[in-house]
Amino acid sequence: MSYHNPFTPPRKSATFDDHTLAEIRRAAATGIYDIRGGGTKRKVPHFDDLLFLGASISRYPLEGYREKCDTSVVLGTRFAKKPIELKIPITIAGMSFGALSGNAKEALGRGATLAGTSTTTGDGGMTDEERGHSQTLVYQYLPSRYGMNPKDLRRADAIEVVVGQGAKPGGGGMLLGQKISDRVAQMRNLPMGIDQRSACRHPDWTGPDDLEIKILELREITDWEKPIYVKVGGARPYYDTALAVKAGADVVVLDGMQGGTAATQDVFIEHVGMPTLACIRPAVQALQDLGMHRKVQLVISGGIRSGADVAKALALGADAVAIGTAALVAIGDNDPKWEAEYQKLGTTAGAYDDWHEGKDPAGITTQDPELAARLDPVAAGRRLANYLKVMTLEAQTIARACGKNKLTNLEPEDLCALTMEAAAMAQVPLAGTSWYPGKGGF
Repeated sequence: MSYHNPFTPPRKSATFDDHTLAEIRRAAATGIYDIRGGGTKRKVPHFDDLLFLGASISRYPLEGYREKCDTSVVLGTRFAKKPIELKIPITIAGMSFGALSGNAKEALGRGATLAGTSTTTGDGGMTDEERGHSQTLVYQYLPSRYGMNPKDLRRADAIEVVVGQGAKPGGGGMLLGQKISDRVAQMRNLPMGIDQRSACRHPDWTGPDDLEIKILELREITDWEKPIYVKVGGARPYYDTALAVKAGADVVVLDGMQGGTAATQDVFIEHVGMPTLACIRPAVQALQDLGMHRKVQLVISGGIRSGADVAKALALGADAVAIGTAALVAIGDNDPKWEAEYQKLGTTAGAYDDWHEGKDPAGITTQDPELAARLDPVAAGRRLANYLKVMTLEAQTIARACGKNKLTNLEPEDLCALTMEAAAMAQVPLAGTSWYPGKGGF
């Protein structure tokens, strides 16, 4: 005989929660793994778990209305004849034409230019609109080699050799056939309307020695003018950073698992890689051990949302940050004004991540000409510039409160952690103590 206590509601499993049960049923019905865009949806230790220690008696704050706080940053000072000079330490991450509409790419270029910073091409090559509206454009050199040619390498202001991405370190890209329009197909030398998968590793090198040769080749093609970045996904940041430096990189871009992607397996997004917060200090340690901190610049990406996040990344030792998902939101992605259409797609504004399907009502992650026309690149560019301005002002406010007249003067001593996990990852003291777990080494 069974008895149910009427005063106790039925209890569901924490392990087999509703999402897990639904995914098991979906997998059983289709035999296909789930593909989506965006970044991880699980909660991981992040910048919210850190706080700044503002000035009081033991520190001297700066007055915001009369004392300057420098926001400029120079990237590529190691070997390049023409390093990149940016007004703010917030850059736009690589997102491809193909994954994004032409109007979206133009908007990113316009917004970055208004703010005095750089944008990045992403996989699939360089469009004339993007080059024309981006004062400073970084050209991504990926394993796929889609759209790659020496002319565009020379037209760029910097080159980013992509080894890995935070959402899928060790994995390649995806672009489904419905987004491979005639123009995308021509730029990538692909058949129109056919699914494509980018390679997960470069075809002409297999390790750091080969990477060094490739970097020298790129320098010769561009007459040693362009800074060479190396982008790695956050998995083994100490060793990957050290090897990138030894291979000759001017800049290391480190992407944590909160970084987004146009499309990959959900199991990859949620179960491969490390939180951005856990990646920064090992990378900085590698640069310090090699005597290259601030000589080789470190750009951090993956889940950057506000000026506070920017300030925290810089305090932990980064020189700049890159934003992707936040930039798309700023230009109009997941806007509640399209809620009725998101509902028709079986989702909601703020949760829409099926970017690979090309049905984005906002006209951003699509190649449908009618949808893409909904995005005004001029107005969207202004929105992005406004967002970048606010982020910069927020970071300056925090820096001044810590007594710093330059954003990159922020340091770990300005921080404390709210949780054991964040204290250990960031290597800053647990709030109210002078201790963090693992003090003394990795």
